[in-house]
Order: sequence, then C-alpha cells, then structure tokens
Amino acid sequence: MTELLDGWSEFNVAMLGATAALAGLLIVAMSVNIAEILKTPSLPGRAAAALAALMAAIVVTALGLVPNPPEWLFGLGALLAGALAAVFEYRATRLLVAEGSRFGSPIAKAAAGWLPVGLFLVGAVLVLAGLPSAGLAWLAGASILAIASAILHAWIVLVEVLR
Repeated sequence: MTELLDGWSEFNVAMLGATAALAGLLIVAMSVNIAEILKTPSLPGRAAAALAALMAAIVVTALGLVPNPPEWLFGLGALLAGALAAVFEYRATRLLVAEGSRFGSPIAKAAAGWLPVGLFLVGAVLVLAGLPSAGLAWLAGASILAIASAILHAWIVLVEVLR
C-alpha cells in the first residue's frame, strides 16, 4: 500500500489543501445568506451534504499522506468517511423529495450529491477487497467530484437562493 500511495502523494497534498480551503470558504459564504438559506427547507441539508462530501475528500486524502498505513485501516477510514457523507446525502435527498419539484426533478438535484458519495463507497470497498490500485482511482475520482458538487451547491446557496 505504501508504494501505491507514494505515487498519489502529490495528488493527495494538492487535493487536501484545495478541499480544506473550499470547505472553509463554503462555510463562510453560507453565513452571508444564512437567513435566506434557512427559508428553503432543503438548502441547509444540501449545504451540509456538500460539506460532508468535502470532509470525506479531506479524510481520504489525509489518510493517503499517512506514512505506511495498513491497507485495511486506509480502506476502513475511507469507508467511514463515505458512509458519513451518505448519511448527510440521504437526509438532503429526503428533504429535496419532500419539498417537491419546484425547479426541476429532486432526483436530478440529488444525483450531483450522490455521485461522489457513491464513488467514495466503491473506492473504499475496492481497497478493503484487496484491490487498492483500483480503489485509489475511484477515491481520486470521488474527491474531484466532491469539489465539483460543492461548487455547484455553493452556487445554489449563494446565488440561486437570492433569485
């Protein structure tokens, strides 16, 4: 596992810094429109789910920088991070469905959040199943999609909420 992770170290360093910075900016940005965000029942849940996906990316990339991690420990950490993100995404999806389709399909809206979460879970399972090379690729994709999803959610809670 150590040799595999050595090849991913620059990616993990870059993603860890970018993801942590984006998470902080998203929290600050949400505070600007917090009154408006709280008026729409699904928006706080969607924002929390976006932050949870970013946190999963932070955990996975930080674990990738730990020297000599046992494969099972890395996989378990990634699985727990993905599972926690799934809990937040599930709650956000429930709120979206309950709110109805005011501006499009709730399922389509939820897909942007579920895609990175699903990739985190698949990547973690692959690592735990003894396929760390494939698992790391899925986890990298999940981390990148978590950033894209968070940017989309940031746009929704910062701009669309004011329309």
